[in-house]
Amino acid sequence: MRLCVRHFPVKSKHPRSGAAACAAEAAGIQGAFWEMHDALFADQGRLEDPHLWARAERLGLDVARFDADRRSEAVVERVREEFRRGVRAGVGTTPTVFAGGRRHAGALDGPALRALLG
Repeated sequence: MRLCVRHFPVKSKHPRSGAAACAAEAAGIQGAFWEMHDALFADQGRLEDPHLWARAERLGLDVARFDADRRSEAVVERVREEFRRGVRAGVGTTPTVFAGGRRHAGALDGPALRALLG
């Protein structure tokens, strides 16, 4: 089994989700995608720029580079394209999990995972 994470920022529900996705991608450029991912999910109420910069600093990232990368057209377009691909695949909410050609939308507990993997 392989885990693939794709961004699906639903800005109508989470206005700073796009900024958070770009922050994770920018951290990834410096080798800290999962660390930033975990930090963002641990405190979803603080996603404004100063909090993103503070997380980058705590992770030991070059904050100026992090900020330039997260605002870059390449990173912004990557997040946009992942969102578009999600829409084409039928994603409507997060999380959505695909396994064995089947899709499960929403939280995935033990019984749901067993049913999905069937």
